[in-house]
Amino acid sequence: MGALLTLVQSLGVAWAAGVSVYATVAVVGLAAKLGWVDRLPPGLDGVAQWWVIALAGALYLFEFLATLIPGVASAWETFHSGIRPLAGAALAAATAWGADPALTLVAALLGGTLALGTHATKLGLRYAIDTSPEPVTNGAANVTELGLVATVAIVVWHHPYVALAIALTLLLLGALAARAVWRAIRRLVGRT
Repeated sequence: MGALLTLVQSLGVAWAAGVSVYATVAVVGLAAKLGWVDRLPPGLDGVAQWWVIALAGALYLFEFLATLIPGVASAWETFHSGIRPLAGAALAAATAWGADPALTLVAALLGGTLALGTHATKLGLRYAIDTSPEPVTNGAANVTELGLVATVAIVVWHHPYVALAIALTLLLLGALAARAVWRAIRRLVGRT
């Protein structure tokens, strides 16, 4: 596997971890276990263990339910500001593990940075969504996020450049959406 391809795959996994570490680990593990992915890099072999998939799945279910509750969703996302960037860096490094040590380090640095950017964008959107005192928008956000994570976490092994382009486009669109939503909220609050 070429160095650039390895780096791109590691960044795709890091982007997904910035949205949800638990969903990323569960989806990548299930994809490997069910044969949707031919072969994971050796550093990620552990995610294909049933107990890891079950633990990640249980944590994701807890995350899904916790983020349905306005207020709790914002607290959950804030708490994960210290988890997702580090996990993104770790998963990116694990994806590049066994390659050139410099590449592994670069994957970790860029992966952590990308996961931080993705998480920060998600955090801004979640804070905005949380201003609505009902669980429907949070539920829709959860389902959308899971779909995006699953898509990128699986496609990155088959079409890594396409998956990374999708992830970076979604990051940009998410940042623009968060900005637009916050502006709309400020205008609405300013009128009352």
